[in-house]
Amino acid sequence: MSLSPERTSLSPPSLDDRGFQDLVDDARRLVHRRCPEWSDHNISDPGITLIEAFAGMVDQLIYRLNRVPESHYRRFLELIGVTPHPPTAARAELTFWLSAPQPAPVRVPDGAEVGTVRTEQEDPVLFTVAEPLDIVPCALDHLITAPRQGAPVVRDAELVLGNPMHCFAPTPEPGDTVLFGLSDPVPRCAVLLRLDCDVRGVGVDPRDPPLVWEAWTGADWAPCALDSDATGGLNRAGDVVVHVPAGHAASVIAQQRAAWLRCRVVEPAAGQPFYSSSPTIRAAAAQTVGGSTGAVHAGLVTDEVVGLSEGVAGQRFRLRRRPVVPGADALVLQVSTGEGWQQWRQVDSFADSGPADPHFTLDAAAGEIRLGPAVREPDGTLRAYGAVPPQGAALRAARYRHGGGRAGNVAAGLLRVLRDPVPFVHRVGNRRAAGGGVDGETVAEALVRGPLSLRTRERAVTVADYEYLARQAAPQLARVRAVADPDAPGAVRVLVVPAAPLADDGDVPFAALAPAPDTLAAVTAALAERRCVGARVLVAPPYYQGVTVVAALRAAPGADRAAVRDRAREALHRYLSPLVGGAEGAGWPFGRAVRVGELHAVLQRVPGVAAVAEAALFPADPRTGDRGEPTAQIEVADTALVQSYRHQVRVD
Repeated sequence: MSLSPERTSLSPPSLDDRGFQDLVDDARRLVHRRCPEWSDHNISDPGITLIEAFAGMVDQLIYRLNRVPESHYRRFLELIGVTPHPPTAARAELTFWLSAPQPAPVRVPDGAEVGTVRTEQEDPVLFTVAEPLDIVPCALDHLITAPRQGAPVVRDAELVLGNPMHCFAPTPEPGDTVLFGLSDPVPRCAVLLRLDCDVRGVGVDPRDPPLVWEAWTGADWAPCALDSDATGGLNRAGDVVVHVPAGHAASVIAQQRAAWLRCRVVEPAAGQPFYSSSPTIRAAAAQTVGGSTGAVHAGLVTDEVVGLSEGVAGQRFRLRRRPVVPGADALVLQVSTGEGWQQWRQVDSFADSGPADPHFTLDAAAGEIRLGPAVREPDGTLRAYGAVPPQGAALRAARYRHGGGRAGNVAAGLLRVLRDPVPFVHRVGNRRAAGGGVDGETVAEALVRGPLSLRTRERAVTVADYEYLARQAAPQLARVRAVADPDAPGAVRVLVVPAAPLADDGDVPFAALAPAPDTLAAVTAALAERRCVGARVLVAPPYYQGVTVVAALRAAPGADRAAVRDRAREALHRYLSPLVGGAEGAGWPFGRAVRVGELHAVLQRVPGVAAVAEAALFPADPRTGDRGEPTAQIEVADTALVQSYRHQVRVD
C-alpha cells in the first residue's frame, strides 16, 4: 500500500496561444500595412532582427501570463473552501481463526496489520484492524426444540444421556426451530457446533437445505452467516460453523438462561426440496474457533507531534503521513497546556469560530492542519477566527489514518498474511471482497468542481446539482446519475454505483454492486436537506441488465486455446462492465444499447484470435439466472446499466 500522496499535473490555461513565429509574422504584416516603403524583409535586414528580438521578449511575457491563472485559480478555490477530495479507504471484514479453542478470551488489537501476499510485480496491500476484537470462549449448556405448533421443550436430559431427539416436528413445517444455548454471549465470533445426527431428515437437498441460522441480540433474532455445514442440513454427523453477529446477548427461553443460537426451518424456494421427516440429534457440543472484525485499507498513526506554536494566527502544520482518510477515525488534534493536553475540534470553516474556540480545519489530501486566521475589521481592529495556541505549545495528532485508494478493493480470500502476530491465531482471511476504496480527486477535477460549488450554493435544483451533492456526501461512490422520474412529477431518482472490486477475470461480482446501507442513508440525508420544497428524492442502485455473450472463435496458429478463451472472457467482462466498461473505459453509459456488432470487434482484438466465427447476445437476469432469446441488440433503459452474466466462449 502506497501511503504517499498522488502527484497530479495540470496543463496551464492558454490566454494567448501565439508563439514566437506567430508574433514575427504579425509584425511583418503590420509593417507591410503601416510602412509599405519598407520593402526589404530579408532576415539580414536590421529591422527584421529587431522584430525577432522583440518577438522573443513578448513570447516570454505571454508564457508568464499563461502561468498566472493557474495560481490565481488555485488560490480562489482555496478561498471558497474547495480542496481536492482525499481518497476513501476500502473496508473489509477479516476473520481470525484460532489454532485451537482457548479457555480465556483472545484479543485482536486495534491497528493489527493484515496484507496480501507480496509478489515480484506488486507490493502487498495492507489493511489495519479498525476495531479490537475479543474472541470469547463458550460451551453448549442447553438444547431446546420448539415446533411452530407447540411449546418449547428442554432437551438437556436427552443430550446428557445421548438419546436421539427430533430437531423439529415429526413432519417439519416452516417455523420449527432447534435452539442451542451457549454459556456466554460471543458477539462477532465464529462458533463451531459439533453435531451427531442421524440420516432421518429425508427429502431435502443436503447442499441446499431450507434452514437459516440466527442469534438473539437482545431485541430480535439476527441472521448468522453460515461458514460451513458438514451435516448436510442436520442429516449426518459433522460440524457447523456460524458467524455470530455483533450484539449477541443472553436471555431466558423456557426458564433456561443462555446466549442463544437457533436453526429455523423456512419456506422452501421454488423447486427447493423440503423435509418429509425431521432430522434427529444424538449429541451436540459448541466451542469458539475464531472471530470477525472490520479492517480498513489505511495505516494508523498515534501521538505524532506536528510542531510547536509560534503564538500567531493562521498557522499551518504538515502531517508526516498523507493523505488523511476521512471517516469514523477522524483526526484528533491535541495542544499541550500546563495541565495536560487539550483536545481541539475540527470544523469545515472558521466562519462561526470565535477568538476562544479551539477549532482547526484539515486539508486531508495535502495532510495539512490549519488554525484560524485573524482578519482586520472595518474599524481597524483584528478579530481572531479561532483560538491561537500559546507560543511554544506543542501540537500533536493523537490519532489518524492515512492511505486509501482503489488498490484496496481486493477480492475475497486475498487478505491472508498476518503481519502482526496475534497469540493463538494461526490464520486470517476475508470472506468477502473489500470495497469502498476510491482514488483521491485530482487537481484538474477540483478545478472543474469549483464552479459547480458556486453554482449549486448547496441547493439541489437541476439533476446535475443532485449528482454533485451526492458525490459530496459519499466520495466512495464510483458513479452517480440523477434522472427525473417520468412517472412521478417532481420526483428525482439518484442512482448510485459503489466502487466494487474486479475479479481476476475482470468481472464485477453482482452482490458487490449493492450500495452499503450507510452510504444510501448518507446520500439521502444530504439531499433531503438541500432539495427544493416539494421535491421527492429516491436514492437507489440502478437496474442491472444482464448480458450473456455466446461466441465461437478460431485461434491463431500456435496459440494456446485455453489462454485465448480466458482472455476473450476477460475482454467481454471488462467491456460490458458498469465500472470500467464502454469504449472509454469509464463504465458502460447509462441507457446505451448493446449491439452484437461491437462485440465482434472486442473479440477480434483479443490476442491469439484469428477470426470470430459466431457471436450471439442473450438478455439475462443476474438475480434469477433466467436467460432470454438470442437477439442482435439489447435495449437498456435510461436508469439501467449492463452487467456480464456467464459468457460462453468456444475456441477452435
